[in-house]
Amino acid sequence: MAADAIDPLDFLDVDRLLTDDERAIRQMVREWVADRVLPNIEAWFENAEFPREVAKELGGLGLLGMHLTGYDCAGTNAVSYGLACLELEAGDSGFRSFVSVQGSLCMFPIWKFGSEEQKKKWLPAMAAGDLVGCFGLTEPDAGSDPTRMRTSAKRDGSGWVLSGTKMWITNGGIADIAIVWAHADDGIRGFIVPTDTSGFSAKDIHRKLSLRASVTSELILDDVRLSNDHVLPGVVGMKGPLSCLSEARFGIVWGAMGAARSCFDTALGYAKDRVQWGRPIAGFQLTQEKLTDMALELNKGMLLALHLGRMKDEGRVRPQQISMGKLNNVREALKIAREARSILGASGITLEYPIIRHMNNLESVYTYEGTNEIHTLIVGEALTGLRAYE
Repeated sequence: MAADAIDPLDFLDVDRLLTDDERAIRQMVREWVADRVLPNIEAWFENAEFPREVAKELGGLGLLGMHLTGYDCAGTNAVSYGLACLELEAGDSGFRSFVSVQGSLCMFPIWKFGSEEQKKKWLPAMAAGDLVGCFGLTEPDAGSDPTRMRTSAKRDGSGWVLSGTKMWITNGGIADIAIVWAHADDGIRGFIVPTDTSGFSAKDIHRKLSLRASVTSELILDDVRLSNDHVLPGVVGMKGPLSCLSEARFGIVWGAMGAARSCFDTALGYAKDRVQWGRPIAGFQLTQEKLTDMALELNKGMLLALHLGRMKDEGRVRPQQISMGKLNNVREALKIAREARSILGASGITLEYPIIRHMNNLESVYTYEGTNEIHTLIVGEALTGLRAYE
């Protein structure tokens, strides 16, 4: 590519808006993904495997809880965390999901709402990848409306007894601890539940056609007894789990663009090489329209992610604004994946190329951490001041 040519993967030169440190972190993660994920992801996806041993590798890179400070966490800014999520999901959504669950859904509530003793006990080991966490909020009958969860926490002397079921839990079957949210007498409370506690069990969900290189489980709490030092003391009510979800959604805003970039890059390369009627299909108008539309949404999504990241680093981003980012970027990433698949034709449905894998994964990302419809209503309420959930 000529020195003055436009980079097809960064048409608007968003790279110029990053700091040297942010670029260095991005490059480190990109190289790790190229070395560890891309050579193996076809087999992991096809065989429905997640390599748990990468937890320590990710910890060694400083990616677990990287946006948190203290307790052996890297303390990077939000944009750096976002860039890491982008590069991980360019490899596969399962790896971004693992880092997101570990850092934003499990470490963050301990960091934000835990006691000093809890932070010292759990966070360093989780930052290193020695302990894996999962986040128990969703239930079989309480997805988009978690206030109706049935999992209960009852006081028992100086401790607690937890009973209930959680569903669609990433990392559940490989976790060492679970952050479980339950109804208590004074409201929704969060608990740190070691998974070897009597009465706790996890059953992995099989036959998935999406997020296959990720562990998804059902958690069962059958009179799980915990001492009082396992309850998060700093929050009561839905503010606790919702603040964790907002942290995770921020990573998805970036991660979805990683999957989109991979699909666009693949389609662009294929279109330039694939010859029909004596010339590359990239030279036909309909193909160029598809590629242009994909590049347009990819660059818009990157600018949106970066803007939200700068707002987050300045301490002024609102959950509703993150919802707009998640709503837009996942929706557009899925459209990019589908359009990219059309350019590859029949080749686009095989694991020889990453597109169908990303497309299937994005179907889950479209739904989890708040469905597309829920984020639409969150933004709608912010616009109108009227709640339309029920």
